[in-house]
Amino acid sequence: MKTNKIFLRVGVITQLFLALLPLGCDKEEDKYDFVINKMQWLRIQPQTNTEGAAFRWALDGEEIADTKDLLHVFAHAGTYSLEFKEINSIDESVKTYKIKVNDKSCINGVTRVFEYLPAPGQYINKAPEATAFDTPETMRQKAEEALTGGSIISLGGFGGYVIFGFDHVVINRQGADFIVRGNAFDNSAEPGVIMVSYDANGNGLPDDEWYEIAGSEFHKPTTIRNYEITYFRPETEPTNPNEPNYIRWTDNQGQSGFLTKNNFHLQPYYPLWIGDSYTLEGTLMEANLYDVSGNGTNWINLAYEWGYADNHHNNDPRAQIDIDWAVDKNGNHVILKGIDFVKVYTGNHIEGGWMGEISSEISGFTDLNIQ
Repeated sequence: MKTNKIFLRVGVITQLFLALLPLGCDKEEDKYDFVINKMQWLRIQPQTNTEGAAFRWALDGEEIADTKDLLHVFAHAGTYSLEFKEINSIDESVKTYKIKVNDKSCINGVTRVFEYLPAPGQYINKAPEATAFDTPETMRQKAEEALTGGSIISLGGFGGYVIFGFDHVVINRQGADFIVRGNAFDNSAEPGVIMVSYDANGNGLPDDEWYEIAGSEFHKPTTIRNYEITYFRPETEPTNPNEPNYIRWTDNQGQSGFLTKNNFHLQPYYPLWIGDSYTLEGTLMEANLYDVSGNGTNWINLAYEWGYADNHHNNDPRAQIDIDWAVDKNGNHVILKGIDFVKVYTGNHIEGGWMGEISSEISGFTDLNIQ
């Protein structure tokens, strides 16, 4: 009776799951316990009252999890046999599910922007365009239109970020998994730190734990984690188009200073839709910025080895990102089956003379698992 009670509850969950799927009137689907699309999460939460039990999930005979709840994603369409086993000190209970995975095409790119909050910079209020009437929501929409329409957005100086998602799970397979597209070229890198997350709570929002892609600079002694910087809106726009003391900033390292304005970009650099001050945070990396001319006329910013956005040209293999590089907030390696959300923020806090600040630009996303 204990076994029946356990799996009766599982059956209720199964019925609720199926009710959410657009299955139409195909009676063929009735033969399966779960019907899902490929590259979407399968979630099963069996109810059990047995304390101290061990659990095993096996897919076509291969163990895939040892937790009570299952979160799994299928890369290929087909039919599968899924076995759930509960083992306690007295006996074990087994339930087998029949799974059908439908083939479904996915968009290989950004489908939604959840947040857009750039730092001040020479391309802010221009890419995308902003007015005094804009709000955080209208700017989110503009960033979404840009990234889903093949245009580019600027993240401004250190900490400026965008959070976006997709119409499918980006699966963690062996080797490189994705590229965050930018506009880097030789001797002109503007590296962005990449964070990834998966929809653990199933609500479709990026409100779960974030994991940093630990690129080549992550463990270097010159890298500062948990760096914070606060930017302050200038009281007035300067009359000097090359004003050196333009936008004031302070950080949590006891430093302060100003962002410079340059005569190549005359619009306000502070986001028009943000209040009088705001704080951004993240991992600060030492820039590879050099004045090779010696007189301030030729600045270059060399790329890091690997692991960042807007760092290498989009077609360069070194621009490719492996989800296996993800670490938690304590720097510990984590194993992720896939991701639903990406956050990118500018990882440098530095200016290059007449070139202005280093600011990551983002133009899209490529899932390397989609041909």
